[in-house]
Amino acid sequence: MRLIFLGPPGAGKGTMASRVKDLLKVPHVSTGELFRENVGQGTPLGLQVKAIMDRGDLVPDEVTVAMVKDRLERDDARKGFILDGFPRTIPQAEALAGITELDGVLNLVCSNEELIRRLTGRRFCPTCGRIYHIAFMPPAKEGRCDDDGSPLKIRDDDTLEAVQNRLNVYVQSTEPLIAWYRDLGLLRDIDASVAPDAVFDGIKAVLGR
Repeated sequence: MRLIFLGPPGAGKGTMASRVKDLLKVPHVSTGELFRENVGQGTPLGLQVKAIMDRGDLVPDEVTVAMVKDRLERDDARKGFILDGFPRTIPQAEALAGITELDGVLNLVCSNEELIRRLTGRRFCPTCGRIYHIAFMPPAKEGRCDDDGSPLKIRDDDTLEAVQNRLNVYVQSTEPLIAWYRDLGLLRDIDASVAPDAVFDGIKAVLGR
């Protein structure tokens, strides 16, 4: 089964993609991980990406598409895949259509209020790196790491202003893509505002599993 996962930051794409990967026995292909893998291994595409990023430029579509195409041609993706983080734009979607057909596009839907609650609630320990959440996974002592007692901090991209900006950017860049896949009859909305198990059940229902 060849799937794309869409959804704003905090909707749980990575978590659900990991669970669906195990359910379907297909690879979860994340463009972020693809970049890191190719750069780390020093592949021709990776060297190209590193040079672009070192200049502070955005990786152009043709390089990202080439990297995705190379990944989808591996043996483990012959029976299907889950794409996460790609495509982000209609031109990327059109390029993907020239590489492979799709069985579905799952759009994880969640209110801005819930997304903000999830994203701004994250805290981390600057000493050991452990991650907490004030609502879902709080430390035993408020504001302190369970492991070393260090004061917990908020990452710069988890502040309210940063989160609101990330959500606005997502809407502006991805809404046309959502409409495009909906017009093609490939898009299915998934309620991602509920508990993770309920989200997973919704996905399984859509996939007929």
